[in-house]
Amino acid sequence: MPKLTIITIVYNNVRDIERTIKSIVNQTFKDIEYLVIDGASTDGTLAVIQKYKSQISKIVSEPDKGIYDAMNKGLALATGDYILFMNSGDEIYDEHTVEEVFESSPGADIYYGETEMYNDKWESLGRRRHEAPESFDWKSFRYGMSVSHQAIYIKKSITTAYDLQYKYSSDIDWIIKAAKKSSNIVNVHRYVAKYLVGGMSKKKHRESLKERFQIFTKYYGLVPNILNHIIIAGNLAFYFLKNRRTND
Repeated sequence: MPKLTIITIVYNNVRDIERTIKSIVNQTFKDIEYLVIDGASTDGTLAVIQKYKSQISKIVSEPDKGIYDAMNKGLALATGDYILFMNSGDEIYDEHTVEEVFESSPGADIYYGETEMYNDKWESLGRRRHEAPESFDWKSFRYGMSVSHQAIYIKKSITTAYDLQYKYSSDIDWIIKAAKKSSNIVNVHRYVAKYLVGGMSKKKHRESLKERFQIFTKYYGLVPNILNHIIIAGNLAFYFLKNRRTND
């Protein structure tokens, strides 16, 4: 079985960090290198992390230049065959998840699955609006980010550093780059992550959308991207209309 590096990025999130850590250290899959990159938290986060230092491979606590700079620090330290980012507030779905991911189809370049959304009270909101596609490649994001960052395991040899010109959506660029290099992408057909809504891309929603448009244009072309966004807008309108009718 391969070695997996899991990287957790955190800054001043004492409320949620322990949930995330527990979801990782309690995995039945044992060949995990666990890296925690803390941005010099001042709210007690580091004290919580230190409680689990015997189960964490490396703890870094120092100022950074933003979330993707912190992620790059984690990538630079990673020695595993695969990379998974599980940032503070999110969780691996259950204790058997990693084991079952790698048992699904040994040797894939990328594994991906479904994500369950949770609100600030850690109440389930159900599956993401963008359902994980049955098959996935580098073109799959043209109608939206259909696989969440927490739900994708990528072979380290096909990863690159995050592009720091993007402050809110560099994860999309990072996944597309890896997918373009991949020849074997496996849908594990299970929930693999629990995602806490309201991250930086939500707080800076307008800026995030602008970056996403730039990234999609870079890979898919301007005119196709505009047409794709018309389809996205139509799908979004249908989604909200359907939910409204259901609620009524």
